Parts: sequence; structure tokens; C-alpha cells
Amino acid sequence: MIKSMTAFSQGTATVGTLTADVTIRSYNSRHLDLVIYCPESCQVFEDDIKKQMAKTHGRGRIEVRLHIQDSAGDLDQFEVDHAKAVSYFRALKKVQQDLSLSADITLDQVLAARNIIVPARVKQDTDLLWQAILPALETASAALDEMRRQEGGNLYADLSNRMDGIEKTLSQVADQAAAIPAAYKQRLMERIERLTADSDGIDPVRISQEAALLADKSDVSEEMTRLYSHIKQFREILDAGQSEGKKLNFMIQEFNREFNTIGSKAGSATLSHIVVDLKSELEKIREQVQNIE
Repeated sequence: MIKSMTAFSQGTATVGTLTADVTIRSYNSRHLDLVIYCPESCQVFEDDIKKQMAKTHGRGRIEVRLHIQDSAGDLDQFEVDHAKAVSYFRALKKVQQDLSLSADITLDQVLAARNIIVPARVKQDTDLLWQAILPALETASAALDEMRRQEGGNLYADLSNRMDGIEKTLSQVADQAAAIPAAYKQRLMERIERLTADSDGIDPVRISQEAALLADKSDVSEEMTRLYSHIKQFREILDAGQSEGKKLNFMIQEFNREFNTIGSKAGSATLSHIVVDLKSELEKIREQVQNIE
């Protein structure tokens, strides 16, 4: 089943006093591009998170955002940056001496400096952290995969309908192409009549030969055969058990090549217009295929 590359999911898990919140967003990308945003205390797990995500997701830019909250009371403690406080006090003392100020230096003046009192750094248990992160990550990853599959189902329906439309339009191409030899012969005869109005004319056999050569150059039967083959293969890829966005994108290139060839051989304005419509529809299919993993 095909999967979309655009999706969003969340997961939460609590172990002891730790709560891990994971948010995942995925976008289109030619390859698997994993980006992890996490607190400094969790950066040690970046490789583990990437390996976990790669188990389920094969392509796309996937952004994982991790937030950790600890309800333990000791995290509310603060500490003094002693070196900064002493340095700031000495600077105030020097200003007092240089300006011969008599006023005392107060605690409020010292605390006016930024980052004198800061939250205490508490070393967290990495094993406990991973125990909270892993289930949250697994929940979010599974939800992301499910959403990508649901979106893939919508893409499948849309692409199937558009491929049906292309196959139906190809029957019009066949009808128009079948009339090309007779049209070429008629135009050729009209031209010859104008050019030979004052002469005995040209051998009808020679006219038929020239018309046959022109018709052969405008024959699109090979292109039509390949297009029907491409349609069959495209549908087989859609129905396969795996999501094959790269293969579908390659098939789009093959369709476009055949449409261009038919367009260059078009012997009528009607056929040219049909080819333009086919290429327009193919571009819409291309845009959808870009979303497939």
C-alpha cells in the first residue's frame, strides 16, 4: 500500500517523575532525512531515535521534537553563580571608589546583574530518560505511519481515477491517429493538383507512395503500445504491497516521453489539443506522486 510523506503525530509517556512528549512532522524528500530537536540532556539519544524512526519510515524529511518534563521537586532548586556575583560586586566596588561614592552597595544592586541566580543543574538518570522517551517515540511513530497510510489511500484513489482518465483519452488519440494517413494523402493530392495544374499530373501510384511515407512517419502505434504498457505497470506499482514513490516518479517520465513523441507526430489540431490535455493531466499526477514515500 502506498504511503504519503506528509503527516503529523504526537506521543506521550510518563515514567516516575519524567514525562516525555514527542511531536513528529514529515514532509516530502527524495531520501530519508531525520532531524531531531531535543533538550541538551537528551542529545545522547539522537542516534537511537533515528534508528527507531528508520524501522518504520523509508523516505521523507521527518522532524522529531522531544520535550521532557520532570515533576521532581528538587528541579525547582536554584544556585548562585558565585564567580559572576563576586566579579560583579568588585566592578560595583571599583565604580564606588573611582567616583568617591559614600553609599553602600546593596544586595539588590548585585542581583540586578543577569544570571547571578540560576536554576540548579540536576544530573538526570539516562536510563530512566530513555524509558520515558522510547514509548512516547513508538506511539508517535506508529501514529505517523498510520496517518501516512491514510493519506496514501487518498492518493491511491486519486491516481487510479486519473490513470483511468488517461486510458480513456488514449482511445481518442487512437481514433485521431487512424485518420492521419487519409488526411495526409488528401493534403498531398491537393498540393500536387495546385502545382501541376498546367501539366499532365503525376502518377497516382507515386502519390500513394509519398502519402504512405508521410503516414509512416506519423504512425504512433508503437507509442500507444508503450503507453498502455506503462498504464498497466503504473497500476501494478500502486497495487504492490510496498510504497514505491521513486518508481512511480520514473514512470511519469516515461509517460511524458511518449506524449512528447505523439505530439511531434500529430497531424491534426485536434490530436495536438488532446496531447496537451494529456500532458496537463500528467503534471497533476506528477504533483501527487511527489507526496508518495
